[in-house]
Amino acid sequence: MKHVNPSFEAIRPTIGSSFTSLKFLTNENIKSHVWHYHPEIELIFVCKGSGKRQIGSSISYFSEGDLVLIGSNLPHCGLTNESTHNEYEMVIQFKPDFLGEPIWDLPEMQRISALLEKSKAGIVFGEEVKKIIGKEITEMHEASSLDKLCRFLKILDELSVTQDYRILNAGKYYLQTQVEDNERINLIFNYVKDHFKEAITLEEVADLANMKVPSFCRYFKKITNKTFTQFVNEYRITHALKLLAEQPLSITEVCFESGFNNFSYFNRTFKDYIQKSPSQYRKEFNYFME
Repeated sequence: MKHVNPSFEAIRPTIGSSFTSLKFLTNENIKSHVWHYHPEIELIFVCKGSGKRQIGSSISYFSEGDLVLIGSNLPHCGLTNESTHNEYEMVIQFKPDFLGEPIWDLPEMQRISALLEKSKAGIVFGEEVKKIIGKEITEMHEASSLDKLCRFLKILDELSVTQDYRILNAGKYYLQTQVEDNERINLIFNYVKDHFKEAITLEEVADLANMKVPSFCRYFKKITNKTFTQFVNEYRITHALKLLAEQPLSITEVCFESGFNNFSYFNRTFKDYIQKSPSQYRKEFNYFME
């Protein structure tokens, strides 16, 4: 069986600009589901819409849009897909040194420099920030030349001072240490992404990584700060959240469609992760979305 590492995405700045600014209309960004990485830091704003995202080892479901900052070479995939009905998606991509390395030593740039350092683990921003910054990103995209750059720096500065954010990969999961580690862990992530609806044993993933099971378990925990079972369960629960919110399936159907083969275990695991039962989640989600 052939396994594919995350694909490298080559990015070129927008003509006449030092960074890339893209706007995708509803579901135009058809490559967003591909597990990929690039040296460029990426700021993504999804207007409305919902979906799953995986950034590093963090897997989660979002609704009513998203605003995330993804650090250099941090593999990611997901965001919207063919069934999410987002209004549009803004993607800004820039190299860490897009203004030259010395600029980050300036006192005025220290806050932004600290923000970009934190982005190595992935950052998701809260609702209020998302509304304000999303509007500014859209306006920035329509600007030109120096005005566009100034607006972008203002956006980064605003993000650098907000407290309304969450780091996605606790434990400094950067995937930037060893090339061998990158290839191995990404191989495992791809396998889970493609097979989470099936039974996955420790033996088969350890074999995939060319390791013995005990060594693999220690290795995976060290890299991701999670056990492999926790990681797979999180992937399945995130998929269940998406199905509960977006599909008219029974909870039993959601259970099996998410890779769980035991209904009571699904309910117990769901409650451990979400702090409420699947039926409670669906009921509350539908209430808040009305």
